[in-house]
Amino acid sequence: MRQRSLAILSTAAVAALALAGCSSEGSPEDADESTNEAAVDLCDAAAPSGDAIDSVEVSGDFGSEAEATFDAPLEVSEVERKVVIEGSGDAIESGEYIRYAATVFDAESGDKLGTEGYEEGSTLPAAVEAENLFGQFLGCATPGTRVAFTYPGQTQEGAETASQIYVLDFFDTTPTAAWGDEQDAPEGLPIVDVADDGAPSVTLPDDFSAPEETEVATLKEGDGEVVEDGDTVFVQYLGVKGSDGSEFDSSWSRGAPTSFATDAVIPGFTKALVGQKVGSQSIAVIPAEEGYGSSEGHELQDETLVFVVDILATMHAAS
Repeated sequence: MRQRSLAILSTAAVAALALAGCSSEGSPEDADESTNEAAVDLCDAAAPSGDAIDSVEVSGDFGSEAEATFDAPLEVSEVERKVVIEGSGDAIESGEYIRYAATVFDAESGDKLGTEGYEEGSTLPAAVEAENLFGQFLGCATPGTRVAFTYPGQTQEGAETASQIYVLDFFDTTPTAAWGDEQDAPEGLPIVDVADDGAPSVTLPDDFSAPEETEVATLKEGDGEVVEDGDTVFVQYLGVKGSDGSEFDSSWSRGAPTSFATDAVIPGFTKALVGQKVGSQSIAVIPAEEGYGSSEGHELQDETLVFVVDILATMHAAS
């Protein structure tokens, strides 16, 4: 049975999970300079150490639930961090997304409040930026890093939350485009071309016509968790009209992946997601009846829709 006992960083810090922004255009020299500045910014963004976090002893293997020992109640007045395990490889850059896990403790009682992310499909990637809390907690850390940090209590809507201690494991970064093995596309479907950054484009065949039911094909097959009905997915997607091939919606155009529940979209889009593996890219040709056909007055009510979806992560529904 899957169960998540808490949302990472509590409701006071949900803003830390806001999706990161887009990269700017420019010359290769500008890109190199921007990358270097991003790395420096994250190093500078890391929260300082302090007496409170230094008094916390952390044990347990990386990738498993942590244990934290400290004299409770622990007075926490600000965010403090320390590196418990040093990782290796390339440092995280501002705007990237990470896969992580965390164990959370009540600073006042010393009790373990819960865990998140140690099982596949139990969290979605989080954006790391110099301006958000993950940037403060991780700085320019490398994959395999475990950090411990304090988080002061907050007052929200008249209610106070207790100060907390977090132990966070940074597994790796999540690509922003599908990484699976390319598959042979069935004949008759729209042709999908992919740019160097992973952004797809769609060319409709001359004899394109609406199918009676949604047609789905896997263009790249990933190796991750299988998306289940009711999951919340983290994706990139492009949607074009079947009438003229023009774009009507795209996460790529907005500059960042997005997340939503598989049962909160049109039926044809759900079919493009459920049963696919993380890392996959799928294409769905959706007749109006499984699109917006029942949405009276919608601008796409009579349209056949074509979606290309890159599935970057999935979070299984709690049970």
